[in-house]
Amino acid sequence: MNKKIITIIGLGAFLFFHMSCTDLEEIVLDESLTGSGLAETVSGAIAPAYGQVSWTWRHTNYYGLQLIPSDEAILPYRGGTDWFDGGKFLDAHRHTITPGNDLVGSSWNELTKNISRAISAIEVLTPLADNGDNEAAGALYEMKALRAYLNMLTLDSWGLVFAKDRSDELSQVLRGDEAIAYIRDELLSVVDLINTDKGPGRLTQGAVWGFLARLHLNAAVYRDPYGTPNFTQVDMDKVIEYTTNIINSGQYQLSPEYFALFNDENNSNKELIFALDQRGVLNREHSRWAYWSIAGSMFPRPEFPSADGTDGPAITSDFYQTWVDAYGDTDPAEADARFYQRNTLVPEQIQDLTGLSPLNDEENYYCVVPEEFEMDRGILRGIQWGPRKGSDGQFITCDGGVRIYPVKQVKGNGPDKDVGYVNHVLQVDFTNEGRLHNTGYRASKYQFSRTSPNGNNFSSVDLVLMRLAEIYLMRAEARLRNGDTAGALEDVNTVRTSRTARPEQTPAALSEIDLDILFRERGFELYWEGFRRGDQIRFGKYEDTWTEKTDRDVNKRLFPIPQSAIDGASNVEGFLVQNAGY
Repeated sequence: MNKKIITIIGLGAFLFFHMSCTDLEEIVLDESLTGSGLAETVSGAIAPAYGQVSWTWRHTNYYGLQLIPSDEAILPYRGGTDWFDGGKFLDAHRHTITPGNDLVGSSWNELTKNISRAISAIEVLTPLADNGDNEAAGALYEMKALRAYLNMLTLDSWGLVFAKDRSDELSQVLRGDEAIAYIRDELLSVVDLINTDKGPGRLTQGAVWGFLARLHLNAAVYRDPYGTPNFTQVDMDKVIEYTTNIINSGQYQLSPEYFALFNDENNSNKELIFALDQRGVLNREHSRWAYWSIAGSMFPRPEFPSADGTDGPAITSDFYQTWVDAYGDTDPAEADARFYQRNTLVPEQIQDLTGLSPLNDEENYYCVVPEEFEMDRGILRGIQWGPRKGSDGQFITCDGGVRIYPVKQVKGNGPDKDVGYVNHVLQVDFTNEGRLHNTGYRASKYQFSRTSPNGNNFSSVDLVLMRLAEIYLMRAEARLRNGDTAGALEDVNTVRTSRTARPEQTPAALSEIDLDILFRERGFELYWEGFRRGDQIRFGKYEDTWTEKTDRDVNKRLFPIPQSAIDGASNVEGFLVQNAGY
């Protein structure tokens, strides 16, 4: 459904949400949004708010802001040519961010714009709901839940929320207990009214229960972001209550194949609770979670010659070491189905690359139908295999398909360019050697969509924002903090042993659990999904040292409010106060 929608977009500092109207082309993906008359008005109200979530979680916005400052990802100035971007990723990783950092600024702008769109939808839907329109009322509950969720993101990253019901009002800035109470009450106001059957692309009762569980799990941090969290039994009991509601609802199931959670058609995966619905063509849809980390020399969709990676962030050697420590002498690729899935089935007779290079390996390939090629998934190490282009810029073909070679290093200015293979090594840092284009093991959780018209955009793979495994792990943590070690161990093992699609790689059940092991398990299950920074803060590890990061200032748990926002709010004295330490 393609239509013109009048929507309201925040301007300037996005704090006051001063509004102007503009025409936007929006395509609504969920079939439940189709209709005419009032139904068209309802779908037109909520489409901009849901659609903006994609840009909010873009890699150079909120997703990057959560990923790069943690110990699971690092983005160096690749070869001294790529990804410097004013140093914003270097500073984010080192915890030397300033109020002028563009990663912080863009994240703030897109998130507050998303809040303003939710408010705009609420304004349209409220009179319709008051007049008895049930569809409008249902959509209104979703938009209130979305506003609460987005405010929880601002609370998590900047320690504040914007309480506001109408676009012509001045936001009330809340922190600490007041902020927690505001979000809690917003969610509780809709949890028993919101739909239970719309699917993961729409906010449902399951998602609202999940938001409430997240809120109570992190409440100790939100109350005192710079101190030692005091996890109360009251909060932990609420986490257990809401997660148990989801688990006992019978609506969700853990996926036997871990990587199916991030594949085409994942919208129907029963583990998903809330996701950005990308089926069809959404103007601001993206595949950046798939291609950001992948080698720029890799072409994952040979039917599309322009589809490639960006040589962006890699996992840190520190995060990789957590896997090694957990499995000892066993390669984590063999021990844990979440770590790696081999899809490039290289014939044994061509696997030995001794004495070979792109200069002399013309016959060292196997043949695949372009549409059937699938790159490996998970954490990618060593030499990769994929299609290769000839001097004419086209993929080298074979009888009925394309040739799959060890991937030739064609990006960057390192010594291996055009003469060596893409070989992902463990070392990745800000030194000249550690920042080459091939360095660092890469994260490949998301599939390059087969429905995309060009491989890199217009994916139909939903971006997963909440799933059942997280729910089990939240309950495990709450149980453990309440002293129920046996219950926590049961929940963690439920998740670990559920990945049975490749039985030889199904993680074995653990025999013991403590907070350090649970923190590690969250890393194994939820890596590169935007949780790690918050987990490190909650588990007291954000001030630790890891690759290229030595700053131990507790003030860095929160990001600075962008200077542009403070300047924009300067006409209202005391409206925005910069966070401590900046």
